[in-house]
Amino acid sequence: MQIRALQRGFTLIEVMLVLFIMGLAVGTVLFNVVGDDQSALLKKQVQRFEVVFNMASDFAILNQQQLGLYVDQEKNTYAYLILDQEQKWQYFSVDKVFASHTIPATFSFELALNDLPWESEGSLFDEEGFDEQLSVSEDGVEIGEEEKLLPPPQVLILSSGDITPFSMSFIYEPQFNDDEPTYFRLNGEDSPPLMREGPLDTL
Repeated sequence: MQIRALQRGFTLIEVMLVLFIMGLAVGTVLFNVVGDDQSALLKKQVQRFEVVFNMASDFAILNQQQLGLYVDQEKNTYAYLILDQEQKWQYFSVDKVFASHTIPATFSFELALNDLPWESEGSLFDEEGFDEQLSVSEDGVEIGEEEKLLPPPQVLILSSGDITPFSMSFIYEPQFNDDEPTYFRLNGEDSPPLMREGPLDTL
């Protein structure tokens, strides 16, 4: 007489239940780790902007040249420009650190130039020389058929050490997890250094 060992396998429902529980556990860990990493990465983006902006201001003063910051919020990029001898804006290419920089799609930023809390009637900059975004006016500028001029910067970094007042908000608003939003704000008054606020719970 043969003795047969009874072996009971897992049912499909049991296997699916185990996989479901494991998936929930892994998902929770990943969301927490990603959230922490993203918040830390946002702070690094803020610190990078702060350091490079101050470097640009130092360069403008030491070399007596006019620089500017151009921000493209739709593309999530910003770049530094320099005013050449023909009074035309060119990309500032003295060092790759000043090249166009794109922040990760996880984040966004907002540039504010008007209605800043520290603005006063005795502002350093005469609004007649700027358009409504405080960028250099393009009135009277003729663009040739073969020549395409760069858009003027929204923020000026002058050789005198002065800058156009501005506020830049860096934003992390997660869409796919329960992490809390994180915000930072950099404020530039009439001259560097920039003043950092954050992390903030709201703007």
